[in-house]
Amino acid sequence: MATEAAATTASKFPKPDLLPIPQPPDFHPTVLIPSQNDKLRFWHLMVAGSIAGSVEHMAMFPVDTIKTHMQTIRSCPIKPVGITQAFRSIIKTEGPSALYRGIWAMGLGAGPAHAVYFSFYEVSKKYLSGGNPNNSLAHAVSGVFATVASDAVFTPMDMVKQRLQIGKGMYGGVWDCVKRVMREEGFGAFYASYRTTVLMNAPFTAVHFATYEAVKRGLREISPEFVGGGEEEEGLLVYATAGAAGGGLAAVLTTPLDGVCGCDRFKSSSIGEVFRTIIKKDGYRGLARGWLPRMLFHAPAAAICWSTYETVKSFFHDVNGAAA
Repeated sequence: MATEAAATTASKFPKPDLLPIPQPPDFHPTVLIPSQNDKLRFWHLMVAGSIAGSVEHMAMFPVDTIKTHMQTIRSCPIKPVGITQAFRSIIKTEGPSALYRGIWAMGLGAGPAHAVYFSFYEVSKKYLSGGNPNNSLAHAVSGVFATVASDAVFTPMDMVKQRLQIGKGMYGGVWDCVKRVMREEGFGAFYASYRTTVLMNAPFTAVHFATYEAVKRGLREISPEFVGGGEEEEGLLVYATAGAAGGGLAAVLTTPLDGVCGCDRFKSSSIGEVFRTIIKKDGYRGLARGWLPRMLFHAPAAAICWSTYETVKSFFHDVNGAAA
């Protein structure tokens, strides 16, 4: 009887053609978005990073020159030097061309350094995240690995760039500066600030990359059509917004590491010593001084860099897809 009843029920209610596929409880289709990096080669990431770094630093170079002068001409204890004051000082004493002095050193260093920067970050993120796109700790640690590697490439040219920016014509150009430093001070002079630079940049990059990935993910959840199917301008808006948020927040939180006046900035490789120097010379207020201009510099710089980087990656992805 039971068999006949079951057969009768099956005939009245036929089995549907399509059955729902059970999903695990933690499945979130709006969050888990396939990465395009799986289809990109290592050299794609290096080229994208190189272009992004060059575009960012070239676009922000005049602002960087003013920032460098602000750090150099202020006295100790720290007396704030405004953007307008620094700009007028450059124009009055050296002329408008001084805003771009050292730009070729920046170009020579920024491209290779950012090629290393982004490629190391992507590779580290892939292995440390374990396939979890929400792993902010992996993003932060990967950013630290990236800055340790890229600073080894960028530090020598950054030193040359700074000397050309504040040298007031004492060098005949990039190669003249390189030859004179090598002859008069030795190879070690190019890496004199490397340890301190890494100690200053590592916390910045950790906050920067973790914030960028988190904000980008949040924007995807709020408006998933912005990425991977929306208009190109909408995608750029997401990248630029997330980049600005990451660069701006990192700049604010790490302001104390950039607060020592120019004459002491690279004398110590100890973060504790840097903090003690700030407090001794300018009090605890010095730990937060300069956060606004620092944020106003790093936010647009990061927006330019990330939007350029992601755009070039998307281009390579599209080319690979068309060729497949």
